[in-house]
Amino acid sequence: MFTINNLSVSYGRKSVLRNLSLEIPEQSITGIAGYNGAGKTTLLNAMYGLFRCAKDCLKHNGTPVTMKEIAFLEAETYFYSGITGRDWLSFFMRKNRKFDYEKWSSLFSLPLDEAVADYSLGMKKKLALLAVLSLDRKFIILDEPFNSLDLESVTMLEIILKRLAEKGSTIIVTSHMIEVLMSCCDSICILRDGSITGRYPKEQFGSLSDSIREEVSARCGDILDF
Repeated sequence: MFTINNLSVSYGRKSVLRNLSLEIPEQSITGIAGYNGAGKTTLLNAMYGLFRCAKDCLKHNGTPVTMKEIAFLEAETYFYSGITGRDWLSFFMRKNRKFDYEKWSSLFSLPLDEAVADYSLGMKKKLALLAVLSLDRKFIILDEPFNSLDLESVTMLEIILKRLAEKGSTIIVTSHMIEVLMSCCDSICILRDGSITGRYPKEQFGSLSDSIREEVSARCGDILDF
């Protein structure tokens, strides 16, 4: 079991995460959903160890998980000017020479010898995903991995994540698209005001969808009364 206990993170006087606790089952896909500004990216950054105040917040059976054990996809990936897709992947090839980059780039339809600056947003996302997945880590953190992907690529990524979990990986994924999380996750946690306010296993996804719709409908009711 992976755990986070009483995690708090602040930016100056602004508290973003407040005594957040979370249990993450091994070999599972856990989704994190919430409104803009709820703290999703801050939570993932803390899990990866990017905040000194949150050092060693993520533990596996009581032992801190280090950066070297985690594959982390940030929501925004920045590429060096003029670099090709193959150049970018060369940095990761040294870490896992057994990974078949040619086969995977063919699956993602990536032109590795073209400049990344000429890639579409979706192609850049797939290149970043390919690099992260090539690390072959047991714990994978993905911040908005479905953004900019087309329908085929979204479905492909869902299949890949499920296969990785079956083979032993533990995956945390955020998305603004609740339907996508429902399609690939074993459970979905709701992050609100810096804390986990609810956790829904797969069999309760229907009630989660109904709850979101009811809340949004109530907020829109008076404004859209025409």
